[in-house]
Amino acid sequence: MPYKNPVSVLVVIHTPKLQILLLERAAHPGYWQSVTGSQEAGETLLQTACREVREETGIPVQPAQLKDWQLRQEYEIFPEWRHRYAPGVTRNTEHVFSLEIPSAQPVRLAPREHREYRWLDLAEAARRCFSWSNRDAILALPARLGR
Repeated sequence: MPYKNPVSVLVVIHTPKLQILLLERAAHPGYWQSVTGSQEAGETLLQTACREVREETGIPVQPAQLKDWQLRQEYEIFPEWRHRYAPGVTRNTEHVFSLEIPSAQPVRLAPREHREYRWLDLAEAARRCFSWSNRDAILALPARLGR
């Protein structure tokens, strides 16, 4: 299996009333997050974001629906996940996007990746995130939307 690229996307999916979709990782019960995923060879970041939303939620999305925050954050890859990356790779660069959908809806999970989903209010979603970058993006959402 080829190594993962240490460049990823984070997509905060939300409703107009700021209900936030969180997914619970299958391999790590209690680890809640927004849609995330690594960029694959030949993809733009926007293509990666669209692919990950479709794969992880089943929500059809077109590139024009995504809001690119033009924000990138670098963080250390958890030691337990470093085997997925080339030897010596310890840091990942994450690019943040958001997707507004009309209302909370059922999603189709990728069972190998996630075990459950929830639509939560902004404060509760931020509290549940295991990742600081995901939490910070959720908390920044109202300002990013001009609300």
